[in-house]
Amino acid sequence: QVQLQESGPGLVKPSQTLSLTCTVSGGSITTNYYYWSWIRQPPGKGLEWMGAIAYSGSTYYSPSLKSRTSISRDTSKNQFTLQLSSVTPEDTAVYYCARDHRVVTTTPKTGSWGQGTQVTVSS
Repeated sequence: QVQLQESGPGLVKPSQTLSLTCTVSGGSITTNYYYWSWIRQPPGKGLEWMGAIAYSGSTYYSPSLKSRTSISRDTSKNQFTLQLSSVTPEDTAVYYCARDHRVVTTTPKTGSWGQGTQVTVSS
């Protein structure tokens, strides 16, 4: 059974770059036809898909975040990483990593999700 675990700093200052890593166990991030996503949920708001990296290494981004988002992977460590630049307090959220057969996902019902990690943007 695949397991995903998010890690990274819980506090980031405005204008800095937020960097999170998702470590995957029980399955390879290169396994065909899986997409590895980052999703976030700001306080009091719904889930927002941010982007994904495919089993092939191709990347996909939400149009609203594309200019600030980068997703990469390290296949030797079975990890994938999110970088979000120029953060503001509006980027404060719980960040999740997930695996799904779909590129875009905002529900854990169709895939496997990590537990989530709180990131606060504040000076």
